[in-house]
Amino acid sequence: MLIEMAKRSYTLKKRAENRDETHARIVAAAAALHEELGPAQTTISAVADRAGVQRLTVYRHFADEAALFAACTAHWLDRHPLPDPARWQDIADPAEKLLTALTALYTYYRGTRRMWAASLRDAEAVPALQGPLAEAAASLADYAARLAAGPVSAGAAGPAARATLGHAVQFACWASLDAQGLDDGEMADLVLGWLGGLRPARKA
Repeated sequence: MLIEMAKRSYTLKKRAENRDETHARIVAAAAALHEELGPAQTTISAVADRAGVQRLTVYRHFADEAALFAACTAHWLDRHPLPDPARWQDIADPAEKLLTALTALYTYYRGTRRMWAASLRDAEAVPALQGPLAEAAASLADYAARLAAGPVSAGAAGPAARATLGHAVQFACWASLDAQGLDDGEMADLVLGWLGGLRPARKA
């Protein structure tokens, strides 16, 4: 009896391990295809082929496209997290803090540009992207808010400064400046200049 119970326990454990391994392969395949082709061009059949499983297997692991996209996003962000604010939050000089934070973010965008560009391009065509992109937008808004908490010039306070920083942390801003030939450090310097050119907020 004990031997049979041990065999059954081992079998169940192996099945669970195989299920988890298959799940991980499917998610990794979907993330790779999203980056290579774009979410709108990634089919369940393509994901199954890349993962080495049947289409039915994909549906067994994910009830719908939204569930697959959520898992794919978590997988990708786990491997490509936004820069940690701890890297710059203790820097005393506000200008140096801003430059450090933005340079880190822009370097991150440069290394992950394919996924960001593909996801934002396909956002309207793929409803399942709305949730993950909303979460990304919230993270970037928090990033900007942390920077706005420390003015870098007399004029860098108030709605104009917050709007400037809110724009500066967006991938679209980075992509536009990259197209102009600026490197990541030059982009950060430019944003610092934008803030320095703001007039002090008017008193009510």
